[in-house]
Amino acid sequence: MGGWGDVIAVVDTVARETLLFAAIGFLIGGLDDFAIDMVYIGHRLRCRWAGTAAIPVLEDFPVLDAPGRIAVFIAAWDEAAVIGAMLRNALASFDHPNYRLYVGAYPNDPATIDAIAAIAEHDSRVVLVIGDDPGPTTKADCLNAVWRALLRDEHAEGVRAKAIVLHDAEDLVHAGELRIYDALIDTHWVVQLPVHPLIHPQSLFVSGHYADEFAESHGKQLVVRQALGAAMPLAGVGCAIARDCLAQIAALRGGSPFDAASLTEDYELGLQIATLGGRGVFARVAEAPGGPPVAVRAYFPGEMHAAVRQKTRWMIGIALAGWDRVGWGGARHWREHWMRMRDRRAPLAVLVLVAAYLASLSWICSAVLHWIGEVQPRSLTPAMAWLLTINALLLLWRMGVRAVFTGRAYGMRQAAWSVPRLVVGNFISMVATQRALLRYAGMLRGAALHWDKTAHVFPDDVELA
Repeated sequence: MGGWGDVIAVVDTVARETLLFAAIGFLIGGLDDFAIDMVYIGHRLRCRWAGTAAIPVLEDFPVLDAPGRIAVFIAAWDEAAVIGAMLRNALASFDHPNYRLYVGAYPNDPATIDAIAAIAEHDSRVVLVIGDDPGPTTKADCLNAVWRALLRDEHAEGVRAKAIVLHDAEDLVHAGELRIYDALIDTHWVVQLPVHPLIHPQSLFVSGHYADEFAESHGKQLVVRQALGAAMPLAGVGCAIARDCLAQIAALRGGSPFDAASLTEDYELGLQIATLGGRGVFARVAEAPGGPPVAVRAYFPGEMHAAVRQKTRWMIGIALAGWDRVGWGGARHWREHWMRMRDRRAPLAVLVLVAAYLASLSWICSAVLHWIGEVQPRSLTPAMAWLLTINALLLLWRMGVRAVFTGRAYGMRQAAWSVPRLVVGNFISMVATQRALLRYAGMLRGAALHWDKTAHVFPDDVELA
């Protein structure tokens, strides 16, 4: 029995220690999320008491008497399958009289070049920009080539752009978004609209988990950041940056406003704008009273491996490389420190998840071994029982909050699906963390950056989407 007892003792120890680690980690993360929820609720209540809770509607943003030139930047690498449809839809949708679509491509991507050229040949509002270097480099590098093309056009025509709008090659733009940018960019350095991922009917869980995350992120977390006065990271799409602001950043970087050494140039750009004292706004505007928000929509990856690749890039750029690239903000700005810590907690959160799954497996093995050996298992201590109870309540609260925001954006059916999709999102994050750590280690050893993009699709039925 001694040998059998030793095995049981080892398994019990593993189960107990991993459970303790996971429980403490879940408690810290759960209280962090709960604090954000309380700030959001407090902010909403203050707005209601102050009479500023009403959401503006699109008709409040008519075309200005003297509309400014809006330059829409789109970086395209291996996007022949979607870029043509995206450009045609944008040209047919935008209800602003003064804009241009600058589309960056690479000299070794002839299919994408041909797709863009086919549109540009018949519409002067589309400008094809072919960079000097073969692709893929980084998205930021491609956007820098587009920026230089804009400067050349401004010099040749004597017309300066008012704002730079960022979009991706698969985006379903909103007809009225340029009007909102044109109105708000006069008083803000940057304007961010909500992003609403489309849920692919054949990928309810993988593509759907993006919908849940963005519903909560753009429905609550960006609102909280703005209420706290913290920097607003950009989503890379559906955002407008004042042209003079981008020129100021370009002057600081030797002429290139986007950092070609970054995998998440949009996130870092938002933080840098705040560091320079620029004022940003997260603009939630309803299409009509009580209607859906003016938002950018797109299909996000619907396959597991593609989602892992995308989450890997985000994790490297924000949680790992972002740590040493952009730091923590002002020394005494605790709100900024809090938000950046939340941005960078993903690898630690995944470590806690792994410990939790290991603890669950260990407890199952322990129960089986105790049953086989007819040994009475050790009960939980009162402190551990209380800790697990608190974590269970926080988890139920978290699932409820996620469901509320998903339901507000996508309806009650998707709100119900958001609960099991939490498990899918956790699995994707765990796999992406391992991949991110390996790639980040390679970057520290000097590995070259490249655009690790995913294949995109454009909605077949734009009106339905």
